Amino acid sequence: MSLTSEQVNKIAHLARLGIDASDVDAYARDLSGILDLVAQLDAQQTDQVLPMAHPLDQAQRLRADVVTEEDQRELFQALAPQVEEGLYLVPKVIE
Repeated sequence: MSLTSEQVNKIAHLARLGIDASDVDAYARDLSGILDLVAQLDAQQTDQVLPMAHPLDQAQRLRADVVTEEDQRELFQALAPQVEEGLYLVPKVIE
């Protein structure tokens, strides 16, 4: 697909970009090349290609699932204004 200088100026206006008049032909050539590449990619048959989440089949490295802090629940609940059966009691805010 070949873009004209008028089309490039319209695209620049819609995107609110300021382009020098001397650069319009270069932008038209570059954008036309990009659109040609997209057309080539669109022409490829991908019906049998399975979608991938990532191009490399790698497993995520995970840290060990170990406890790193001591249980301070009793200490924190001792500081709370109201606690019942291990739960914090708060005033009702929604009617």
